[in-house]
Amino acid sequence: MTVPLPPWRSAPRRRAAKPALSQELVVKTALEILAKEGLDAVTMRRVAQELETGPASLYAHVANKDELAELMLDAVLAEAPIPEPDPAHWDEQVKDLVRGQIRVMVAHPGIARVAWDIAVPVTPSSLRQGEAMLALLRAGGLTLKQATFAGDALALYAKAYAYEASGWTWGDIDEAETAKRGEQMVAYMRSLPADAFPNMLRIGEFFSAETATERLEFALDVYLAGLKVVAAKNR
Repeated sequence: MTVPLPPWRSAPRRRAAKPALSQELVVKTALEILAKEGLDAVTMRRVAQELETGPASLYAHVANKDELAELMLDAVLAEAPIPEPDPAHWDEQVKDLVRGQIRVMVAHPGIARVAWDIAVPVTPSSLRQGEAMLALLRAGGLTLKQATFAGDALALYAKAYAYEASGWTWGDIDEAETAKRGEQMVAYMRSLPADAFPNMLRIGEFFSAETATERLEFALDVYLAGLKVVAAKNR
């Protein structure tokens, strides 16, 4: 017969069973560490610690830290929506695709740096994003070669923009130091002969956090306008 515990005693708590280790769980945990502690904190040892296991057990699912970083980038890119190509609106769809890629990379500290470090990411999400870009550009009338070159340029711009924006968003860029350098640059530029650099001396007002989105949209508008000209010549 089981004797019940007296009312002043607490029943022992059973520890919840740990979920089975998998590549998906390793990547999910790494992204959680990334969000809380930043990219430099994401190591195989730190992920293993969070999963209450040894680093060696992770290698059955992830080869090394570099592969983990690429898998994290892949998981982030999976968050970017992919449109169904519409030839009537292909140019706006291309812009939306680039905006979506930038948005998800900036939302995760350090991921834009990962994207920049990986020359040619070949993972399911990166392949889907690449295929989507090519499909949209081809729907607009570009040849495969033209679409390839255009898609490559857009991908580079998206990564570069996201890298810079991430620096401001997550504090990688020291605002005080940047402000000090900015004041020094203004003073230096004003000391130069006005007739030697008449345009360069006037452009400072166009580079600020307030103009960041405007600069992005301008670049996309101009680039897509050029692609429309190229596509029209193919007809």
